[in-house]
Amino acid sequence: MLLKIARTHENAKLPARANPSDAGADIFFCPKQADGAFDSIRIDPGVSVVLPTGIKVEVPHGYMLEVKNKSGVASKRSLVVGACVIDSGYSGEVFVNLHNIGNMPQSITPGQKIAQLVLIPVVQWRSFLVEENKLYVDQLTISNRGDGALGSTGDT
Repeated sequence: MLLKIARTHENAKLPARANPSDAGADIFFCPKQADGAFDSIRIDPGVSVVLPTGIKVEVPHGYMLEVKNKSGVASKRSLVVGACVIDSGYSGEVFVNLHNIGNMPQSITPGQKIAQLVLIPVVQWRSFLVEENKLYVDQLTISNRGDGALGSTGDT
């Protein structure tokens, strides 16, 4: 599937897969140009920042783009993605919400990989209210888990 992508900043890199079989396409930090120079950004421990990518993506109806962690960025630098859904109705620049969950400050430089985009089909659904005792009358699962929550399958 082809996605239309536009640059909002002239130095923006287009999303790119490192390998043809990768599920996600890498996206890159692209700050707005100020006084002819690009600036790095520092993310202190416990701080969340919203980083521009310099791109807009036309997401087709029936799909969403999900911003996912880059495994190396998350595991080696403790930078993880926060809010992460780009709906088909969104027409603005793609931003990445990164959280520093580590104990060391991290710097992000322009053009650096910060996350990846995965295109996901969306099933449109509507909700309707029923009485609680009518909720699982036509249960479609073969599980006997019931209302067991965390750890109810015996995993520790």
